[in-house]
Amino acid sequence: MTSPAAGYDPAFLSATDLDAPTRSGLVVLPYTHFTVAIDPERLLAASTAVNIDGSELREVERGDDWRLDSRLPATQQAGPELYASNDLDRGHLVRRRDPVWGTAAVAEQANADTFHYTVCAPQTATLNQSKTLWLGLEDYVLEHARQYGQRLSVFSGCIFADDDPVYRGVAIPRRFFKIAAWKQDPELAATGYVLDQTPSLGPILERPARADTATPPLGPYRTFQVPIEDIAGATDLSMNQLVTADRYALQPAARLEAQRWTELTSHADIVV
Repeated sequence: MTSPAAGYDPAFLSATDLDAPTRSGLVVLPYTHFTVAIDPERLLAASTAVNIDGSELREVERGDDWRLDSRLPATQQAGPELYASNDLDRGHLVRRRDPVWGTAAVAEQANADTFHYTVCAPQTATLNQSKTLWLGLEDYVLEHARQYGQRLSVFSGCIFADDDPVYRGVAIPRRFFKIAAWKQDPELAATGYVLDQTPSLGPILERPARADTATPPLGPYRTFQVPIEDIAGATDLSMNQLVTADRYALQPAARLEAQRWTELTSHADIVV
């Protein structure tokens, strides 16, 4: 069942609306506590926006009922054929646990909503299953919200490039972004990150379809904390409020000039 929910709430953090990143040409699909903006030409989400209430998070059985969204033509969303017999995972752009809060019924619906193909993107198994940086970063954000009962809004999406490699008719994004935003009285605060899966894509895209029992080696990936204005420039998404609230951009100018992107090797590297 497709959810009729209102989706991402821009007033979730404060009385001043925080708009989700957007641009023209996207198809906006609301779900329970989150919204997805699909690029119908790329068949994947250019942007997602989710509200997380750390004081009301619930544990819900995961499930695995992946399905297309009936509100969008099948020709405008990448479906199961992209992920069959290879080492591409259906990587949640809206992490499954993030919108799972509220009453038991609402949390169950939010969990189910995250298993639409519109909510995922092709990510190498090395990236999607890693507990270190990218998935570890998501754990870090979620557990912080849970520990302090904090409200967060998180924006994620694909960074599309004209020369992304095409596989089974879909141009596979080499980079993804994530932005976390919260209220740091009295101001809005935000931090932005980019993940580059380029090194680990080659072995998958160049390999023929495999048997499910085969597990070939995969390459590395890299995660960076970056100025949010760089994400805006790379995606052409409007996110002026997030750029203004960027905590990383408060670093000394000399530091940003010397190392504009900081590669993360542990959570201690994160500037908040």
